[in-house]
Amino acid sequence: MPSTSPRDDAAAPGHDPAHAPFPEYAALRARGPVHRVVVPGSGPSWLVVSRDAARRALADPRLSNDIRHSATWTDDGGHALGRNMLQSDAPHHTRLRKLVAGHFTAGRIRSLRPRIEALADGLLRDLPDEGVVDAVERYALPLPVAVICELLGVPQDARDAFHAWSRELVLPTSEEAAAAAGAHLTGLIGELVDRKTAAPDGTLLSELAAAGRDGVLSADELLGMVFLLLVAGHETTVNLISAALFSLLAEPGLAARVRADPSLTAAVVEESLRFHAPVHSSAFRFAAEPLELAGASIAAGDAVLVGLAAASRDPGHYADADRFDLRRSGPAHLAFGHGPHHCLGAPLARVEAEVALRCFLTRFPTVAFATDPATLTWRGSTLLRGLTDLPLRLGRRGGG
Repeated sequence: MPSTSPRDDAAAPGHDPAHAPFPEYAALRARGPVHRVVVPGSGPSWLVVSRDAARRALADPRLSNDIRHSATWTDDGGHALGRNMLQSDAPHHTRLRKLVAGHFTAGRIRSLRPRIEALADGLLRDLPDEGVVDAVERYALPLPVAVICELLGVPQDARDAFHAWSRELVLPTSEEAAAAAGAHLTGLIGELVDRKTAAPDGTLLSELAAAGRDGVLSADELLGMVFLLLVAGHETTVNLISAALFSLLAEPGLAARVRADPSLTAAVVEESLRFHAPVHSSAFRFAAEPLELAGASIAAGDAVLVGLAAASRDPGHYADADRFDLRRSGPAHLAFGHGPHHCLGAPLARVEAEVALRCFLTRFPTVAFATDPATLTWRGSTLLRGLTDLPLRLGRRGGG
């Protein structure tokens, strides 16, 4: 198959930034479900762009999350932050996931809803009574940071540094800056674990520190677990909240409909997950043995990237797939993945986004874009896609 390079950042001049790179995925999908591509910064890979092939790939045990199965792997370069669930296969993945799964059940997350509402209300009270604000910086970002830090037990004095370094790792500005951020974050996590070991407080981080002390987690596993929960617990939700706010305002009359019927908020969140795909692609998988996937012959050691965004716009499963539609029927989207690595934090992300939308619409009933939405920039990487900023004109305040 011919090699191609799917766009890996914001849209090129002349593209609609709200939709790129979806036209390119559509063009690839029209030629077949799996393609040999060159991923900027990572090299050759197979890219899966259809929903059926994506589901098969995500559940196929021959496609390993462990980079040591990569044909090009030599070492981690000294920059890896431990060993985590995302980089592991069964039985190690199963053991690690069971240690924290109880904190992310739907019931446990429902019990957190009042606290999430209080955090959202506090952020909204801090916004000016009128004028323009960046809803990413002032709301979509600080809310999930506060939630995951409270859930884990990260003290207030460590949160700003944690976010700055985690953002550099997820969306690096340079290899050197990412390496420095990794070193800083490793030191910060070690310091937090030491604090919780010396003074247990019943938080999840305290439980993980005890598991490390008791030998249930190795030092690398403890570091990797805390890193993954902290970073995955907020970076993706920032993109979801901002994209859902964008969707509410971009679709004519939608915000008014949701204010009149708040039960529609859940549908807005689900369609935003499908339509905007905050997690653009899966983590790389690596073929542990030769295999065939939707007609593509994949050699042992080959990298495979599952395009979650592409799969969730597959017209073979979603009628008029490039339209935002609250009444959409069809199969579930793949925004949270599928199979053993289905996102552990999906219940938390959904509740955070629903709370964020309801509270915002109640507080600012006349909110509107402060700029042409077609000019907004969508930050892109192989893994994530989200708005860099979202300038909104708040208008008058409502109750709440």
